Amino acid sequence: MKILGIGNAIVDVLCKVNDDFITQNSLKKSTMKLIEEKEFKNLLSSLSIEETISGGSVANSIVGLSQLGSDVGFIGKINNDNLGQKYEDGLKKENVNFLYSKKDEPLPTGSCLILITPDSERTMCTFLGTSGKINDNDVNDKIVRDTEIIFLEGYLWDEGEPKKAFNKAINNSKKVAMSLSDLFCVERHKSDFLDLVKNRLDIVFANEQEILSLIDGKSFDEVISFSKELNKNIIITRGEKGSLSINNNEVIECPAKKNLNIKDLTGAGDLFAAGYLHGYINNLTTRDCLEEGTNLSAKIIQKIGARI
Repeated sequence: MKILGIGNAIVDVLCKVNDDFITQNSLKKSTMKLIEEKEFKNLLSSLSIEETISGGSVANSIVGLSQLGSDVGFIGKINNDNLGQKYEDGLKKENVNFLYSKKDEPLPTGSCLILITPDSERTMCTFLGTSGKINDNDVNDKIVRDTEIIFLEGYLWDEGEPKKAFNKAINNSKKVAMSLSDLFCVERHKSDFLDLVKNRLDIVFANEQEILSLIDGKSFDEVISFSKELNKNIIITRGEKGSLSINNNEVIECPAKKNLNIKDLTGAGDLFAAGYLHGYINNLTTRDCLEEGTNLSAKIIQKIGARI
């Protein structure tokens, strides 16, 4: 198998809202907030659902890779419930090897309320459910060893059982890629993420906001200097400023696509990572990998949802 994703198995619930809804519910636009099931239901009670789809950050990337023809798999914890079955069916429909055997769990399958404001930004309220309870027993070390790259998500990281799952995957892997996922995740786990980036990962995906927070930087020049000191590939997306890869002292930039009919920014980073990794496993140049990522992210933001 080329790439194995390990991440939160989350069912996305997409709703359009105005900015007042974000303010009235004390949410921070364009970030992710962890909530309990009761709050999830309260927020949803006054909304109209646009779409419900199998999601999760790395799972979105893995589906994108599958649609590009790559041999990929995914490990994510679901419950043996209705949403869990829908989640599994959704991945299998996309020709993804779903490498988790669901069983009855104390918590339901996780879900994420994605609130899309008129400016196409998305604010996420996530009830992790059983997805956040992944542990080392859920990760098959033989499958990891037989895979070229494992792809992890910052959303999944937490002390305790998820950390054990991460460590088992990393310790048995040939090469490790990870997305920092969200500013919320970086600020919550800054010291752990910094250790991962410096010492345990080979490929890192982040946006400008996330990487600046990680290093407590004030300018993007500090990000460049920090990344050049690491013997690994740091890939940073910068919205309208495009993207870049920093590998040792080599900095390669790629411009963003122009004149797009943007409808929803959900999944932009996920599909960028899919495009980049597709190029990487097919031995394309770094510049071409960035271009692949840019093309895929440009496609996804011109539709609702995180699946092409």
